[in-house]
Amino acid sequence: MKYTDLIFDLYGTLVDIHTDETDRVWQECASFFAPYGLNISGDELKKRFQDEIKLRESKEGQNYECYPDIPFDEVLTVLLKREGVEIAQSIVEDGAWRFRQKSTEYIRLYPHVREALERLRELGCRLWLLSNAQRVFTTKELEMLGIYDLFDGVYLSSNYGCRKPDKRFYESLICDHNLDVKRCVMIGNDRDTDIAGAKALGMATLYMHTALTPAEQSKADDRLHPVRADVIHFEYEGDDWKDLAPLIEKICK
Repeated sequence: MKYTDLIFDLYGTLVDIHTDETDRVWQECASFFAPYGLNISGDELKKRFQDEIKLRESKEGQNYECYPDIPFDEVLTVLLKREGVEIAQSIVEDGAWRFRQKSTEYIRLYPHVREALERLRELGCRLWLLSNAQRVFTTKELEMLGIYDLFDGVYLSSNYGCRKPDKRFYESLICDHNLDVKRCVMIGNDRDTDIAGAKALGMATLYMHTALTPAEQSKADDRLHPVRADVIHFEYEGDDWKDLAPLIEKICK
């Protein structure tokens, strides 16, 4: 096979999701921890959380060479401790998961995703997930959606302190499994993160323009539809994996 390793983004590529972290959600988060001793409002918890994120990002020196990703549950633990709340990590994670559930209006696989992943595995491709995501949220969502076990490895940015397009995040996967970048395809719905980072490493790429692609990014270029054999960058309009999976099969051969 020309390409043996397929690296997938998650949200906007395989999964359709809409979240809204409203003031009500923050208040419910504060209320969750109130029995353990937290005595601040949801508004205050939100403000302190955002301030802590900004502080940590500034210390990391966020720029084009460094894209830090701060774990949600880690920041939550710090804020709780400052208020004198000492609880087990499992309870913090339960509260974080409750926050995610309350802020999620819907989450679902795009059409035919599971069948597509199963088919690509049958063909002998190795499947990897490389997502700018929070472990405390995404691991449970992958299990809930029934696709966690379809990947040969799951890489979530909050575990690595960096995120796409930072080359260090890609290199974590590449080095851990001794992948040949010339035999990898990165598949994602964001030109500036998924695609830009992979291209910088010399990897083949497939850009999907979906409803969750950032609004300022252009639609897929029909001239780069994944039927050509003479390019290493492909583009596809939409999220129909019943149509896309056979196209990926062709470019892999």
